[in-house]
Amino acid sequence: MRRAPRLLSLLLCMFTGGAALAAWPERPVRMIVPYAPGSSPDNVCRLLAQEMAKSLGVGIVIENRAGASGTVGTEAIAKAAPDGYTIGYGNIGTLTTNRFMIAKLPYDPDRDLTLIGMMGAVQNMLAVNNNLPVKSVKDLIALARKSPGKLVMSSGGAGNTGHLGGELFKAMTGTFMLHVPYRGSPAAITDLIGGQVDLMFDNLSSVGSHAKAGRVRGVAVSGLKRSPSFPELPTVAESGVPGYETLAWGGLVTPANLPAPIAARLNLELNKALQSQPVKDGYFTMGFEPSGGTAAAFAAMVKSEIPKWEAVIKRSGAKME
Repeated sequence: MRRAPRLLSLLLCMFTGGAALAAWPERPVRMIVPYAPGSSPDNVCRLLAQEMAKSLGVGIVIENRAGASGTVGTEAIAKAAPDGYTIGYGNIGTLTTNRFMIAKLPYDPDRDLTLIGMMGAVQNMLAVNNNLPVKSVKDLIALARKSPGKLVMSSGGAGNTGHLGGELFKAMTGTFMLHVPYRGSPAAITDLIGGQVDLMFDNLSSVGSHAKAGRVRGVAVSGLKRSPSFPELPTVAESGVPGYETLAWGGLVTPANLPAPIAARLNLELNKALQSQPVKDGYFTMGFEPSGGTAAAFAAMVKSEIPKWEAVIKRSGAKME
């Protein structure tokens, strides 16, 4: 009898807690994108959010928190309440490479976040200035070996996949090219077009339109398979650098300790949205290849990328303050 009040209280908490989870979501959900408006991650997230909102029955409000290679926004995701009303975008930078690039990362990607599922990935394009006498990967390797350190490789910023993909290329080909980081891809692409730099690796969704317009020359793509958006371009791997692969991948994340029923619902809605025609069509235009899948598969993919990029970063000496 003395245990009855305690048991009743426990049952009441279980009932009310379960009811709260069953009612989720009751109000709009905030989606933090750790990059600027108009960037590739922003475009990818906005399209997904529009589709997920239809099924969830509430709005998904995009909140851009750019800065420090995604660190500012990811810290905001990690420190939010784990109630399902804050979700966010996590990618190769915020989940994998930043841990080796930034000495005092303000969040622990393994401890402070819940991984919901993969959204997909976009390949990088190896693009060169039109005046550079390079029409293939073999041409570039030969020119770089002939004049070590004279070719200038730009990127949208230190630590992004353009920079690290270039470092991986140099390591695998035994070449040396000078890296010049910019504050964002648009400025780097502008100087590539103008001839201030010679080449760059950058997301298809950023540099692809310039290649199609003839402002720069697309030489190869960075995946193990050709991109459906640029089927005419060979991969770097098939062009004489076997095993080369760089993908700018990303997925849905939330703060740690998210209730399992909400995490499962978010994964369900994510996969449903990725299969919708509007998202498929929009992502194809961007060169972004949707994937989806389970949270466990997402976690396994993140884990598999860590040793590869740790080695590249240590070899190159790349750091961010």
